[in-house]
Amino acid sequence: MNTPRHALLLLTAAIALASCGSTPNTPNGQAPARQGTSASIRAADVPVSETGRYFVELAGDPTALGAQSIRSQQAEFRLRAAQAGLKLQEFASYQRLFNGLSVTASAEEANRLARLPGVVNIFPVVKIERPVTEVSGEPSVPQVQTAATMTGASILRDELGITGKNVKVAIMDTGIDYDHPAFQGRIITGFDFVGDAFGANGNFTPAPDENADDCGGHGTHVAGIVGANDPTNGFKGVAPDVMFGAYKVFGCEGSTSADIMLQAMERAEADGMQVLNMSIGASFQWPDYPTAKAASALSKRGVIVTVSAGNSGADGQYATGAPSLGANVIAVASVDNAKLEMDYLTVSTDGARVPYTVATGAPSPSTGLNLEVTRGPGVTNAATADGCFVSGANPFAPGSLTGKAVLIRRGGCTFREKALNAQAAGARAVLIFNNAPGVLSPTVAPSTASDNQVIEIPVVGLSDVDGARMGNQVSSGAAPRVTFTGQRDLFANPTGGTLSSFTSYGSSPDLDLKPDLSAPGGLIKSTYPLTKEPTGYAVLSGTSMAAPHVAGVAALLLERYPQLGKIDGEARRLLQNTAKPSNYFLSGNVSSFVDYVQRQGAGVVNAPAALAALQSGVSVSPSKIALGESDGMPTRTKVLTIRNNGNTPQTYQVTHVAALTISGTTFVPAPSAAAATVTINGQASTTVTVPAGGTAELNVSITAPAGAADRSQYGGYIRLTNTNASGVSLSVPYGGFKGDYQSIRVLGDISLPGYGLGNTPFPFPAFYDAVRGNLYFRGGTPATKPVFTLGQVGTTLDIPRIWVHLAHQSRWLAMDVLDANGNLVDTVSYDEYLPRNASNSYSGPTSNAYYTWSWNGTLANGNPAPNGDYRLRLRVLKALGDESNPNHIETYVSPVFSIQR
Repeated sequence: MNTPRHALLLLTAAIALASCGSTPNTPNGQAPARQGTSASIRAADVPVSETGRYFVELAGDPTALGAQSIRSQQAEFRLRAAQAGLKLQEFASYQRLFNGLSVTASAEEANRLARLPGVVNIFPVVKIERPVTEVSGEPSVPQVQTAATMTGASILRDELGITGKNVKVAIMDTGIDYDHPAFQGRIITGFDFVGDAFGANGNFTPAPDENADDCGGHGTHVAGIVGANDPTNGFKGVAPDVMFGAYKVFGCEGSTSADIMLQAMERAEADGMQVLNMSIGASFQWPDYPTAKAASALSKRGVIVTVSAGNSGADGQYATGAPSLGANVIAVASVDNAKLEMDYLTVSTDGARVPYTVATGAPSPSTGLNLEVTRGPGVTNAATADGCFVSGANPFAPGSLTGKAVLIRRGGCTFREKALNAQAAGARAVLIFNNAPGVLSPTVAPSTASDNQVIEIPVVGLSDVDGARMGNQVSSGAAPRVTFTGQRDLFANPTGGTLSSFTSYGSSPDLDLKPDLSAPGGLIKSTYPLTKEPTGYAVLSGTSMAAPHVAGVAALLLERYPQLGKIDGEARRLLQNTAKPSNYFLSGNVSSFVDYVQRQGAGVVNAPAALAALQSGVSVSPSKIALGESDGMPTRTKVLTIRNNGNTPQTYQVTHVAALTISGTTFVPAPSAAAATVTINGQASTTVTVPAGGTAELNVSITAPAGAADRSQYGGYIRLTNTNASGVSLSVPYGGFKGDYQSIRVLGDISLPGYGLGNTPFPFPAFYDAVRGNLYFRGGTPATKPVFTLGQVGTTLDIPRIWVHLAHQSRWLAMDVLDANGNLVDTVSYDEYLPRNASNSYSGPTSNAYYTWSWNGTLANGNPAPNGDYRLRLRVLKALGDESNPNHIETYVSPVFSIQR
C-alpha cells in the first residue's frame, strides 16, 4: 500500500455563515527605505489549532468498513501514539461517518502524529462561530407565508395535503424551543452536546445532557421553516407534520467546534433521521475537511443532507465551505423573499403607504406620530454624505430640525453619526433611505463601550425608491407629512426572487460546481424562542434560512416517496433537475440576464415540478456539469442521459441558456455577458424523444467564452423543455473556469489604502520581528540581521514569523528551514487543504487579511536547531496543481536571521 502524504494544517480557517473575522494586529512595518505603522492590518495569528484539538483521520471508508475493523484501527493508532511518547487527551472517536478521532495536542505533537503509520491526515478542529443574523420581532398573527409560495411548497402542503407526516428531520443548531406551540408533541428525540454555558466567558468544556431546549434562537427559527405548525395562529412551515430530532451544538452564546458537529452528525444517523439540516459551517474550506466528508458519508447512508452555502457574499469567489462542499450534500444559496410583512407609515401628499424598518438601537415610533418631513440645506437625492460631519461640524444648524422628521440618504458615514447629528439639531424622527435597491435595515447602536450617547428619537430605514420620491416632494415645496400608523401589511420586495447580497460565491477549490440549489433565505418570518421574543416569531436573513426550506421540501417528497433518500445523491439530482434559475438584479430591476451558476447552482427549488418528475419517472443525469479549467482543452464534451421510467414517451426541445460570467478578481467579482458556445448533438438545439421505459443520450459540447477574461468563471444551463404542456421540463447547470487555474496567485499581496502606498498593495509575504516591531516586506533586505532569542520578552515570544496572505485555496503549504546559503535543513511543517483568507472592510482587488506561520526553533524530530543563521522558506502547491510542474508551486524565502538562545 502506498504511504499517504501526511498533513498538518497549522492555522485556523476563517469561519462563519454570517461573517468572517480575524485577529487585529498593530505591527510596526519596516521595508527598504520606509518604516511605518499599519494599524489596519488584520491577522489570523494562530499557527496552531484555535481549539487546541486536531482531527486524526485514519485509512478506510467508514461506510464500507465494519465497526470492528474501525475500532481495531483506532486501537492500533493509540498504541503507536503511546509508543512514540505522545500522551494524548482524546476528545471523541468516530466510527459511523468518519474514521478517526479528535485529540487535544500541541502543534509539535500534531506534527509527530501525522508521521504515524495509518494516519491519512491531520486537520485542525476549527471553531464554528454561531450564525449572525438580524432579529426583528413580529406580532403573533397569521401571515401569508410568501416563501412557501415562491417554491411551490404551499401547493403540496395546502392543495395536495402532503405535509411531511412522520418524516424524521434532524436540526443541528442551537436547539429547538420545547415550549413553543409550533412544535408540541413532535420533538421525538434530542441531545445537547455542550450545555447552556458552553461558549460563554471562555468556557469550552462540554456539559452534555438530554435536553436540547433552545436558548440561542437560531435553531428554533430554522426548525420553524422546516415544519412549524402553530395552532394558536395558523403559522405553518414547509412540512408542518414532520417529526424533529433536536441536536444542540451551541450554548446560549458563543461558538462551537467542528468535532462537536461531527459528534452530532453521527448521533443523528444512529437515531434514524431521514433528513439533516445544518445551517452552520466553515467558509473557504475544501471538500476534504472532516465535516464535509462526514456529510458525504451521511448521504451514502441514506440521509438527505441540506447545508447553508454560507453568507460570505461580500468576500468574493470560492467562498462556499464545509460541510456544504461534501459530495451529494445539498448546498443551498439564498434568494430574497418575494413579499415582506412590514410596519408602514403614510405620506400626506400622495397617500402612499411606505414600509419601514426600525433601526437597531433606536426606539420605535409611537402610533399616530405625525411629523412634517424636511431635509438638510441644499441636499438632493444624489447626496453622497447626507447628514455626515462637515469639517468636523454638524451639518444641521442647532434647532433647524426641531419637531420634524428629517429625510437622510444612506452613505458617507455611519447611520449612528447621521442620527446623532439630526437629534442634536432637534429632529423628532430620522428617515434614512437606501442608496441601493431595497428597504434599508440600519443600526444606530454604539460600536464601542466608551460611546455612551443615547439615541432618543425613532430612526427608521426606507427603500431607495420611497426615499427618493419623498425627497422630490420636499424639494418641490410640497411639505409632506408622515404618520406612523402602528399597522403592518405585506409589501412587494424589489429584490424578491433574486439572489441575496450576502449569499456566497462558489466554486469549490477543486472546481466542483457549488452551491447546488437556492431557496428563500432573505427576510424570512419563522418561530423564535418565547423566552427571547414574547410573540414567538421573528424575521431573520441568511442562507441559514434557505437550507431548512429545502429540508422541508425534501420531507414533503419523502412522505410520498420514502425510497428517495435511500439512493446516494438522488434527492439532489431530482431537485436540481427541476429547479428554476433566477435572473440578475441590475440597476434597481430584475434584468434579462440569468445570474451566476456559481452562486445559485441549479436555481430555486421547485417542489411541484420535483413531485411531478417523481410521478412521471423522468430524470437527467448527471444533475450538474463541472467542466474544470479550459486551459489546454477549451471545448469539453459531456454526455447527458435522459431516463423515462414512465408509461408514455417524452419529447424534449433541448436548448442552451447562458448565465452571466464572473469576471473581475477573487475579492471583487464583476458580471460579464460573455457566454460559452454550446452544441447539443452537434447543433445549437435539438429535439429528442425518450421512449417509455427507455433512455436517450445527449452529447453536449461546451466551449469556454472567447470574450471572457482569463480566470473568469462561466456557466449556463442545458434546458430540456417538454413539448407536452403537462409534461415535466428538466434542466442541468454547468460551470467552468476560463484559462489556466494554476495562474491564480496564492501568496498574494495585501491592500492598505491610506497607509503610504496609495493604491499599491503591500508586497507580501512579509517577515515579522515582533519583539523589535520590524516588518520586512517581500523583496526587502534588513539593514542589520534580525536576531531571535526564542525566549519570552515581556508578553511576546521572540521567534521569527512570516505573514502570509492566502489569496486562494492551496493544496498544501510546506515551511522549510534553510541555512544561510539556502541549503535545506528540515521541513518543519506541512499543511494540506488550506483555505484562503477572507476579504475585509476595504473594497479593492485584494484583501488586508492574512495568516501567520512561525518557527520556534524546533526541528521536525522534536530536537532544537543549533544556534546560527537561517532562512525560512514557504512552498505552496496551488489548487489542483501538479507537484512535478514547477509553475504550480509558489515559493517565498525570508531574509537571513540568526538564532541566539
